[in-house]
Amino acid sequence: MSKRFAGIDIGSRTIELVVIDEKKEVLDSVQANTGFDPMAEAKKMIDGVAFDRIMATGYGRNLFEISFNAATVTEIKAHARGARALFPDVQAVIDIGGQDSKAIALFDNGNVKKFEMNDRCAAGTGKFLEIMAKTLGFTIEEFGQAALKGQNGLSISSMCTVFAESEVTSLIAKGENPREIAKGLHTSVIRRVAGMVNRVSAQGDIAFTGGVAKNPCMCALLEAKLGRRIRIPDDPQQIGALGAALLAHESDNS
Repeated sequence: MSKRFAGIDIGSRTIELVVIDEKKEVLDSVQANTGFDPMAEAKKMIDGVAFDRIMATGYGRNLFEISFNAATVTEIKAHARGARALFPDVQAVIDIGGQDSKAIALFDNGNVKKFEMNDRCAAGTGKFLEIMAKTLGFTIEEFGQAALKGQNGLSISSMCTVFAESEVTSLIAKGENPREIAKGLHTSVIRRVAGMVNRVSAQGDIAFTGGVAKNPCMCALLEAKLGRRIRIPDDPQQIGALGAALLAHESDNS
């Protein structure tokens, strides 16, 4: 019987589970909200799912290792492996999730060459965009579309969530167009992410993973700012789990 390998990515907002076979083809994928008890949610996800080996990644991977006696891998390696599986020629990965953002440069063989990570504040993360969207009265799904319709965008001077929220509230009170505010906020995030990409000296095409890759304005602005082709998976939130599953498979055969 063919072996099955699972990868689970326990993020701050969602948990993804991907199961592959020995040919590295995806057999199953599941997503759930992380909730207030990530390990309880993770247990619900893996119960009833058949696999021979599982590897965990994401911010909750160490808890998963203790709770389920599983191997773990960093998000950096997991996203790098998952991205290269889908786009074998990419030289870099941008991963923007709920609580952090990462820029990863790759060697020709797909291994991680250099990375930079923002995990000390919400600036440039999905959480920042979520809070700003709510302040402007948009759903997170509407936010990117609204920003795309902005023209030049208004300058947002602060990337601290608290101060940026206050700045946005002030701009609303002045009667500024919400679309222009939205465009300005997206532009400020892009400057931060582009700076990370430049500092890791990433070259060539870039894979964009994580939930924020679903935002069309972020994708358009990134491509324009960096002057590079941005490659977006069909489901960018699954890439960490896919990478972990692939690494579970490869460690089993090493």
